Amino acid sequence: RRKPRTYYEAFSESLYPRGGWRRAGQYIVHRLRRLPDPAHKISRGIFAGVLASFTPFFGLHFVTAGLIAWALRGNILAALLATFFGNPITFPLIAAVSVELGTWMLGQPHVPPHEILTAFSHASIELWSNLVAVFTPRPVDWAAMDAFFSRIFLPYLVGGIVPGIVTATIAYFLANPV
Repeated sequence: RRKPRTYYEAFSESLYPRGGWRRAGQYIVHRLRRLPDPAHKISRGIFAGVLASFTPFFGLHFVTAGLIAWALRGNILAALLATFFGNPITFPLIAAVSVELGTWMLGQPHVPPHEILTAFSHASIELWSNLVAVFTPRPVDWAAMDAFFSRIFLPYLVGGIVPGIVTATIAYFLANPV
Protein backbone atom coordinates (compact mmCIF):
# COMPACT_ATOMS: atom_id res chain seq x y z
CA ARG A 1 0.00 0.00 0.00
CA ARG A 2 1.21 3.46 -0.76
CA LYS A 3 -0.82 4.87 2.07
CA PRO A 4 -0.89 2.52 5.07
CA ARG A 5 -4.26 1.85 6.63
CA THR A 6 -5.04 3.42 9.97
CA TYR A 7 -5.93 1.21 12.91
CA TYR A 8 -9.56 2.26 12.55
CA GLU A 9 -9.61 1.30 8.84
CA ALA A 10 -8.01 -2.08 9.56
CA PHE A 11 -10.51 -2.76 12.35
CA SER A 12 -13.54 -1.68 10.33
CA GLU A 13 -12.44 -3.74 7.30
CA SER A 14 -12.06 -6.79 9.51
CA LEU A 15 -15.72 -6.45 10.52
CA TYR A 16 -17.03 -5.58 7.07
CA PRO A 17 -14.71 -5.97 4.06
CA ARG A 18 -14.40 -3.00 1.75
CA GLY A 19 -15.77 -4.94 -1.24
CA GLY A 20 -18.49 -6.62 0.81
CA TRP A 21 -18.96 -10.13 2.10
CA ARG A 22 -19.85 -11.52 -1.33
CA ARG A 23 -16.54 -10.41 -2.78
CA ALA A 24 -14.68 -11.80 0.25
CA GLY A 25 -16.44 -15.15 -0.28
CA GLN A 26 -15.57 -15.11 -3.98
CA TYR A 27 -11.95 -14.44 -3.06
CA ILE A 28 -11.88 -17.54 -0.84
CA VAL A 29 -13.42 -19.64 -3.63
CA HIS A 30 -10.82 -18.34 -6.12
CA ARG A 31 -8.06 -18.97 -3.59
CA LEU A 32 -9.26 -22.56 -3.12
CA ARG A 33 -9.36 -23.10 -6.89
CA ARG A 34 -5.77 -21.98 -7.24
CA LEU A 35 -4.35 -24.29 -4.59
CA PRO A 36 -1.57 -26.41 -6.11
CA ASP A 37 -2.90 -29.83 -5.06
CA PRO A 38 -5.34 -32.36 -6.54
CA ALA A 39 -9.01 -31.96 -5.67
CA HIS A 40 -9.13 -34.92 -3.28
CA LYS A 41 -6.25 -33.51 -1.23
CA ILE A 42 -7.89 -30.08 -0.99
CA SER A 43 -11.19 -31.73 -0.05
CA ARG A 44 -9.46 -33.65 2.74
CA GLY A 45 -8.10 -30.33 4.02
CA ILE A 46 -11.61 -28.86 3.97
CA PHE A 47 -12.83 -31.95 5.83
CA ALA A 48 -10.16 -31.36 8.49
CA GLY A 49 -11.01 -27.66 8.89
CA VAL A 50 -14.74 -28.22 9.24
CA LEU A 51 -14.16 -31.09 11.68
CA ALA A 52 -11.85 -28.90 13.78
CA SER A 53 -14.62 -26.30 14.03
CA PHE A 54 -16.69 -28.83 15.99
CA THR A 55 -14.10 -29.18 18.76
CA PRO A 56 -14.20 -27.15 21.99
CA PHE A 57 -10.56 -26.11 21.53
CA PHE A 58 -11.32 -22.43 20.92
CA GLY A 59 -8.18 -20.57 19.93
CA LEU A 60 -6.58 -23.79 18.71
CA HIS A 61 -8.79 -24.54 15.71
CA PHE A 62 -6.00 -23.62 13.26
CA VAL A 63 -3.56 -25.96 15.01
CA THR A 64 -6.17 -28.72 15.29
CA ALA A 65 -7.15 -28.38 11.62
CA GLY A 66 -3.51 -28.38 10.54
CA LEU A 67 -2.77 -31.53 12.52
CA ILE A 68 -5.86 -33.33 11.21
CA ALA A 69 -5.04 -32.29 7.63
CA TRP A 70 -1.47 -33.45 8.06
CA ALA A 71 -2.66 -36.81 9.43
CA LEU A 72 -5.11 -37.23 6.53
CA ARG A 73 -2.51 -35.98 4.01
CA GLY A 74 -4.81 -33.14 3.05
CA ASN A 75 -4.02 -29.59 2.06
CA ILE A 76 -3.18 -27.64 5.20
CA LEU A 77 -4.03 -24.23 3.73
CA ALA A 78 -7.47 -25.51 2.74
CA ALA A 79 -7.89 -26.80 6.30
CA LEU A 80 -7.02 -23.40 7.72
CA LEU A 81 -9.48 -21.68 5.40
CA ALA A 82 -12.20 -24.21 6.24
CA THR A 83 -11.97 -23.42 9.94
CA PHE A 84 -13.94 -20.29 9.10
CA PHE A 85 -16.95 -22.61 8.97
CA GLY A 86 -16.93 -22.03 12.72
CA ASN A 87 -17.74 -18.35 13.18
CA PRO A 88 -19.78 -16.22 15.59
CA ILE A 89 -22.95 -17.14 13.69
CA THR A 90 -22.43 -20.92 13.63
CA PHE A 91 -20.66 -21.47 16.97
CA PRO A 92 -23.79 -21.13 19.14
CA LEU A 93 -25.54 -23.76 17.02
CA ILE A 94 -22.48 -26.04 16.96
CA ALA A 95 -22.04 -25.72 20.74
CA ALA A 96 -25.71 -26.32 21.52
CA VAL A 97 -25.94 -29.41 19.30
CA SER A 98 -22.60 -30.82 20.47
CA VAL A 99 -23.24 -30.35 24.18
CA GLU A 100 -26.81 -31.67 23.90
CA LEU A 101 -25.65 -34.78 22.03
CA GLY A 102 -22.66 -35.22 24.35
CA THR A 103 -24.73 -35.05 27.52
CA TRP A 104 -27.13 -37.60 26.04
CA MET A 105 -24.26 -39.93 25.01
CA LEU A 106 -22.59 -39.66 28.42
CA GLY A 107 -25.86 -39.98 30.35
CA GLN A 108 -25.51 -36.59 32.01
CA PRO A 109 -28.27 -34.08 32.77
CA HIS A 110 -29.34 -31.54 30.14
CA VAL A 111 -27.37 -28.26 29.92
CA PRO A 112 -29.36 -25.22 28.71
CA PRO A 113 -27.69 -23.53 25.70
CA HIS A 114 -27.31 -20.17 27.46
CA GLU A 115 -25.20 -21.82 30.18
CA ILE A 116 -22.60 -23.00 27.65
CA LEU A 117 -21.29 -19.51 26.84
CA THR A 118 -21.37 -18.54 30.50
CA ALA A 119 -19.43 -21.68 31.43
CA PHE A 120 -16.74 -20.99 28.82
CA SER A 121 -16.48 -17.41 30.05
CA HIS A 122 -16.10 -18.45 33.68
CA ALA A 123 -13.61 -21.18 32.74
CA SER A 124 -11.38 -18.74 30.85
CA ILE A 125 -11.45 -16.32 33.80
CA GLU A 126 -10.66 -19.19 36.19
CA LEU A 127 -7.81 -20.37 33.96
CA TRP A 128 -6.35 -16.87 33.81
CA SER A 129 -6.58 -16.33 37.57
CA ASN A 130 -4.88 -19.68 38.22
CA LEU A 131 -2.08 -18.85 35.80
CA VAL A 132 -1.59 -15.51 37.54
CA ALA A 133 -1.71 -17.24 40.95
CA VAL A 134 1.41 -19.19 40.04
CA PHE A 135 3.38 -15.93 40.17
CA THR A 136 1.62 -14.44 43.19
CA PRO A 137 1.00 -15.64 46.76
CA ARG A 138 -2.66 -16.33 45.93
CA PRO A 139 -3.68 -20.01 46.14
CA VAL A 140 -4.43 -21.99 42.98
CA ASP A 141 -7.92 -23.53 42.89
CA TRP A 142 -8.92 -25.84 40.03
CA ALA A 143 -12.32 -26.89 41.44
CA ALA A 144 -14.32 -24.71 39.03
CA MET A 145 -12.27 -25.98 36.08
CA ASP A 146 -12.98 -29.56 37.11
CA ALA A 147 -16.72 -28.85 37.12
CA PHE A 148 -16.45 -27.12 33.73
CA PHE A 149 -14.51 -30.03 32.28
CA SER A 150 -17.01 -32.66 33.37
CA ARG A 151 -20.21 -30.66 32.76
CA ILE A 152 -19.43 -28.76 29.51
CA PHE A 153 -16.06 -29.54 27.92
CA LEU A 154 -16.23 -33.34 27.87
CA PRO A 155 -19.82 -33.48 26.54
CA TYR A 156 -18.86 -30.86 23.92
CA LEU A 157 -15.84 -32.92 22.86
CA VAL A 158 -17.72 -36.22 22.72
CA GLY A 159 -20.88 -34.75 21.22
CA GLY A 160 -19.02 -32.79 18.56
CA ILE A 161 -17.58 -35.91 16.95
CA VAL A 162 -20.75 -37.16 15.22
CA PRO A 163 -22.10 -33.85 13.85
CA GLY A 164 -18.53 -32.80 13.03
CA ILE A 165 -17.86 -35.91 10.94
CA VAL A 166 -21.26 -35.67 9.22
CA THR A 167 -20.83 -31.97 8.38
CA ALA A 168 -17.19 -32.41 7.35
CA THR A 169 -18.14 -35.32 5.08
CA ILE A 170 -20.81 -33.20 3.40
CA ALA A 171 -18.25 -30.40 2.97
CA TYR A 172 -15.78 -32.93 1.50
CA PHE A 173 -18.25 -34.12 -1.13
CA LEU A 174 -19.38 -30.57 -1.94
CA ALA A 175 -15.80 -29.32 -2.31
CA ASN A 176 -14.40 -32.22 -4.31
CA PRO A 177 -15.97 -31.26 -7.68
CA VAL A 178 -15.25 -27.56 -7.17
